Amino acid sequence: MQRIACPERDDWQITAENAGFAFHTLDGERYWDERAYYAFTLEEIEHGIEAPTGEIHSMCLELVKRAMNDESVLRRLRIPQACWPILTDSWRRGDATLYGRFDFCFSGQGPAKLLEYNADTPTSLFEAAVFQWTWLEQAMERQIIPNGADQFNSIHDKLIARWREIGANGHLHLTGLYENPEDAVTLNYLEDTARQAGLQTTSLEIESIGVDGTSQFVDLDDRRIELAFKLYPWEWMLRDSFGSRIRTATTRWIEPPWKVVLSNKGILPLLWEMFPNHPNLLPAYFEDDAEVGRLGSSYVRKPIYSREGANVELVCDGTALERQSGPYGSEGFVRQAFAPLPSFEGMYPVIGSWIVGDQTCGLSIREDANPITGNTSRFLPHAIL
Repeated sequence: MQRIACPERDDWQITAENAGFAFHTLDGERYWDERAYYAFTLEEIEHGIEAPTGEIHSMCLELVKRAMNDESVLRRLRIPQACWPILTDSWRRGDATLYGRFDFCFSGQGPAKLLEYNADTPTSLFEAAVFQWTWLEQAMERQIIPNGADQFNSIHDKLIARWREIGANGHLHLTGLYENPEDAVTLNYLEDTARQAGLQTTSLEIESIGVDGTSQFVDLDDRRIELAFKLYPWEWMLRDSFGSRIRTATTRWIEPPWKVVLSNKGILPLLWEMFPNHPNLLPAYFEDDAEVGRLGSSYVRKPIYSREGANVELVCDGTALERQSGPYGSEGFVRQAFAPLPSFEGMYPVIGSWIVGDQTCGLSIREDANPITGNTSRFLPHAIL
């Protein structure tokens, strides 16, 4: 694994805007950054990232199965008891999942270590699936990178195939917070993949979902919502005023309610408990667990519910090295062993490994000068050399 400086395309901004990549620059700072790329060997991709991702995905499904049969697990995850029937019904129906992203610490030296699983509302999808592939093709054409380079990236094709499995030529509603530029691009991209799979689509703001006289969810035209993709966290949905209607409505949700289990940082200590000393896991404990002292005075403290690195704290020898502000933490915290991200010229990359259905299919990289990856951390492309 290398970080290789390279010239950027002189028309990359126009290319991004023409592709609908509206948030390539945020508050005057680059979000997309192609002044360097990360290079991997095929061995590193196949054995260092792809294989562990598939294995951890299977482990996560084992964890959900355990949670559906053991209420104490749901209690440890701080999932409100009123929501339990929604989760268990969803799992027993076999509700389909579309995609997710595992974040790893990986340097090419030693096994990848799971940092967290973005199981419910992972973003950076368009830039991973489409825009970095465009970069790869044009960078080879312009002799920026070697001819014959490749990329671990079949996300786009896998999404289309998965929609065909899920949607069966049906009608899909896509909902979320369209005023957020990143969310809008993700939603629009997923709508495009669904249409390519043969589904009819309707997009609407999450707040525009209504309820008809039979307690079914409907859109602004009073059309019943049978299948919905929502880029809106389950923990928010279940607290919203219509959350109590989710169980009785016939709407199938993507991601499904059972993903509530996996979109929770509490899976980190639970996975460690179920699969102790697994080479791709870091020791982790709930903060109120008597065993948490095993981590000593150096660890990462994470809220059970948290997004974009908010309220994460790095502690080394009892001293907080880095701390991100945010609104999370009321449900409790977990502590995970401190695995310093590799430094490449002072930049700290996190490897995002994408899964669609049950298939590992792509890679994204976010880097920052800060060892906590946040909302403004840059996205860099990658290549297999």
